[in-house]
Amino acid sequence: MKKQYFGTDGIRGRVGKGSITPEFMLKLGWAVGKVFKNGGQSKVLIGKDTRISGYMFESSLEAGLSAAGVDVRLLGPMPTPGIAYLTRTFHADAGIVISASHNPYYDNGIKFFSKEGKKLPDEVEFEIESQLSQPMEVVLSDKLGKVKRVDDAAGRYIEFCKSTVERGFNLKGLKIVVDCSNGATYNIAPKVFEELDADITVIGASPNGLNINLDCGSTHLEALQKKVVEVGADLGIAFDGDGDRVLFVDENGDAVDGDELLYIMVKDRLQRNALGGGLVGTQMSNFGLELAMQAMGIEFVRAKVGDRYVMEALKQRGWLLGGESSGHIVSLDLTTTGDGIVSALQILAFMARVGKSLSELKSGMRKLPQTMINVDIGDDKSVVESTEVEQAVQQIMGKLAGKGRVLIRPSGTEPVVRVMVEGDEAEQINNYAEELAEAVRGAV
Repeated sequence: MKKQYFGTDGIRGRVGKGSITPEFMLKLGWAVGKVFKNGGQSKVLIGKDTRISGYMFESSLEAGLSAAGVDVRLLGPMPTPGIAYLTRTFHADAGIVISASHNPYYDNGIKFFSKEGKKLPDEVEFEIESQLSQPMEVVLSDKLGKVKRVDDAAGRYIEFCKSTVERGFNLKGLKIVVDCSNGATYNIAPKVFEELDADITVIGASPNGLNINLDCGSTHLEALQKKVVEVGADLGIAFDGDGDRVLFVDENGDAVDGDELLYIMVKDRLQRNALGGGLVGTQMSNFGLELAMQAMGIEFVRAKVGDRYVMEALKQRGWLLGGESSGHIVSLDLTTTGDGIVSALQILAFMARVGKSLSELKSGMRKLPQTMINVDIGDDKSVVESTEVEQAVQQIMGKLAGKGRVLIRPSGTEPVVRVMVEGDEAEQINNYAEELAEAVRGAV
């Protein structure tokens, strides 16, 4: 069966179009309430990022849940992993995140967590979609759900983040630039690092509803790179709009992506005897990470792109650590989902323990040149299966002669096809990627 509304990471799209409307969110809230309503008084948490449409959709979901007889707790702006954590600690039946993650402000979406703080399984998403096809019936007035705002949500999550490092750990003497992407971490990440005694400079922490992810955060590192060099910081940390991804910038202003962070975290866990198996990457993980794992004697497997697939691979093998090049890192012994702040603290704790700079810690892994181009395709995802594109892929693979990789895949969150080529020589790889991108454009 194919889902009508749910994609790889909840429901997402342009505000005012398709299912991203107040009317749909009202019905969605009701449908979720019907699915998660238990025998007693059910409770669902709602949090959001900083985009302007969050207010509108928060109200719609709140009304729909109340109409189904479910109590609501409003968390306000809160990182996605914070909502997962609070869903567990509040013993709620589900958690709802209003966010389009790294997308621009004019997009929005809905993500869900189960009472265990985990992404919903397919069968529950199908059940919600089934309820959406039913007529909406409001419970009796004395059975309507009640709504309260949680005033200490941020403080609870800040304490959780700090609890993931050893008691007594601090960041004294470390100069850090923090880029909050004008998103959900703006009021939380700086406090975490400040309370651990870091000397911090903060950028991207003035959200106005329209500037989330705008030339800042993990998708636009240029401002952070410039600021790290300008203030002579030891490193920079960049989150995405909803705080489940993190990337770093080293003391030289060079980007440190998710693959390199995973490499560093594996080294850390090996020293502490805490790796718990192998490492899960994705189809987009740089081949250099795979080679580095081979050299360390660590089993490495690739999952499909998307944190839910990384999670599935980890659970199947009973492993603990996995993630994506984009900085979405999952540490199952610490959290139930990708958490940018928690991942950042693991890197910082390792740096403090071994007394090395970030550039030194990443130096043992050599990334192969990799070029990725996003090609706009509208709704036509079938172009990746066209004869023209398949022929172009075969031609490039022949030229690479087994010394590189080609990947063409539709994005699960945007109307684009991602064209990726990886190999030994950067200029050659760029040319091959442009050839493939042109083949995709020609097939649209």
